[in-house]
Amino acid sequence: MPARLATRQVDWLNLVIAVLLMGAGWPLTRFAVMEGAPTLWLLVGRIGLSCLVSAAVMLMLGRLRWPAPADWPAVLTLGLLQITGFFTLGYIAVTWIPAGRTAILSCATTLWVVPLSVLLLREAIPPRRWLAALLALGGVMVMSSPWSIDWSSPAVLLGHALLLAAALCWAAAIVVLRRYPPSRPVLDLLPWCFGLATLLTLPLALTQPLGTWNTGALSALAFLGVVVGPVALWCSAQVQMRMPAVVSSIGLLLSPAAGLVLATFWLGEALGPDLLLGTGMILGGAIIAAWPRRAS
Repeated sequence: MPARLATRQVDWLNLVIAVLLMGAGWPLTRFAVMEGAPTLWLLVGRIGLSCLVSAAVMLMLGRLRWPAPADWPAVLTLGLLQITGFFTLGYIAVTWIPAGRTAILSCATTLWVVPLSVLLLREAIPPRRWLAALLALGGVMVMSSPWSIDWSSPAVLLGHALLLAAALCWAAAIVVLRRYPPSRPVLDLLPWCFGLATLLTLPLALTQPLGTWNTGALSALAFLGVVVGPVALWCSAQVQMRMPAVVSSIGLLLSPAAGLVLATFWLGEALGPDLLLGTGMILGGAIIAAWPRRAS
């Protein structure tokens, strides 16, 4: 029991770190774009910097080795879906959508992960977790304020569609990682995941001008690449592999709350009662989903 309790505490610590860093990522991205950084070059710089940092750490630890065959499903899943797919779609959308709304919709993985976990993982979802998923999705709906969206704007509609597709990429990554966990720790695989994503996103960035980079944009890029990228990906991957799919997806939905707080106080984006209510609904869903079945 002590060992199991310690493992559970580590899982929750990983979730908290992932939520805070992922929540900070979108306001930082929006800030860098507002400072003049081209979105796709910002994305490539972030991923490439995360690749160099994680490779340097693994080299110092003597653990930089080519992935084994059993590790490639995780490498491809994280590289293709969770980094390239999720962030490419999100970075394109953040050009048209406020950072707070981007954080909300791009992390709405529960919308996709519940049916995927039932159909593909054959996970038995108890009634309370169905209730938790519905409550969390209701919170996402309230926070995204569909009644305030300019549905006549093609750019806004496309941005929201891209964010829902980004959430689908992340949900698929959760399902694949639980179905095919790697034989080595995810930390050892980060350089290869980020390296693959860098190769895939670089051709997209070449379609944009390099632009001008001031101190603010470079500082945001440095924090995104050195801290947010590798640490958040490692912590979220641990959560996705070790926690039930529904619990992890609802727990990671808390990252928009952190993003909204930062976007409100840093970027001056409005924080209305709908955002507070939606955050409370998601938090309530996370508590219900993670509540133990028996009191110990």
